[in-house]
Amino acid sequence: MWKEHTQLRDKKKQLHNLTENYNTISFQEFKKQLGATAKDLNSILSSHIFKENNILFPTAMKVVTKEEWIQAKRDFDEIGYCCFTPEHLTKMPEAKKVEEPEPEATPEGILQFETGTLSKEEVEYIFNTLPVDITFVDKDDAVKYFSKGEKRIFVRTKSVIGRKVQKCHPQKSVHVVNEILDSFRTGKKDVAEFWINLKGGPIHIRYFAVRNKDGKYLGTLEVTQDTSNIKKIEGEKRLLDWKE
Repeated sequence: MWKEHTQLRDKKKQLHNLTENYNTISFQEFKKQLGATAKDLNSILSSHIFKENNILFPTAMKVVTKEEWIQAKRDFDEIGYCCFTPEHLTKMPEAKKVEEPEPEATPEGILQFETGTLSKEEVEYIFNTLPVDITFVDKDDAVKYFSKGEKRIFVRTKSVIGRKVQKCHPQKSVHVVNEILDSFRTGKKDVAEFWINLKGGPIHIRYFAVRNKDGKYLGTLEVTQDTSNIKKIEGEKRLLDWKE
């Protein structure tokens, strides 16, 4: 079924490219390619829908529990639906409450997140491996953390930890820093971004307001990235081209 999804996407791309570039080929060739691609698309799609309706969905109705359907519904609400969402499908009864066993205690040194667990070491090296530099300023405007990648764009030393972020910028730009922080703190804005040329390379600097699920302001995240290689990207790259 997954393979057929890929085939369907490829055929739709072929149709799109064909209609976008129809004037580069003769009408007879256009007609020939259009007919062949549409025929293939219709064949794959018809077969796919048949298997969904007669195998996949009936089997799912037998093996998936009511509680699992409720959870699946929540997941779909979060990620979205394909094409449209019939209103009657958005109204589902709440799953019956089931006594759940007490969750196992998280082992010492392991951080429990909503979407998984990580050790302190994993968190640290994930941040340091990101292709961006990050710095976190807490709700009181104090520098609380910065990543320590091998090639930081702007040098950071441990002496900045705990220092007010206003004291980490030239006096002439402090008013801009305050404007960003105040706008984040009051909820007026969520993102601020700048781009500069540094040592011949384009640098993208972004600031994000960090809020919890209730919208409470927790601080500001600075993300800095050298976009030289990104600006060179053209077309697509789908194959691994490592050299021995």
